[in-house]
Amino acid sequence: MTHNNPKLTAKIALYQPDIPQNTASIIRTCSCLGVKLEIIEPCGFTFHDKRFRRVVMDYLDEKMIKIYENSDQFFEAKKNSRVVLMTTKAKDSIKSFKIKKNDTFLFGRESAGVPKNIHHEVDKRIKIPILKKKRSLNLSTTVSMVVSKLIL
Repeated sequence: MTHNNPKLTAKIALYQPDIPQNTASIIRTCSCLGVKLEIIEPCGFTFHDKRFRRVVMDYLDEKMIKIYENSDQFFEAKKNSRVVLMTTKAKDSIKSFKIKKNDTFLFGRESAGVPKNIHHEVDKRIKIPILKKKRSLNLSTTVSMVVSKLIL
């Protein structure tokens, strides 16, 4: 199945990602499904890292990726749109969440999430409900679940 959705303007953003294989997998997902990706630096790796290159293959479409030097630059660019933090600490579930056209879904570092100051900067915090006593899903898996909600 293919799609061509020029009205899709919601985006995925990664806060200081630190596992190259996850970021590469997310880039492939976004590339294949036409979703823009934003990355807030610093990353815990370079785009030349062989672990990153092995997974991203030829899906690195730099026109679909925007890099921000830091979170201040990111939030300045988002002052007229909504930033939605995906976090296990949220009360609200994505199941009932109403996506707006220009939403940006922000995902934290695999190793540490986002710091408290970022929690205070976002407009909304939501979660994907998982079983009790489980910590979290893999970042790439979670992004894929959110992207599917954007395009389906």
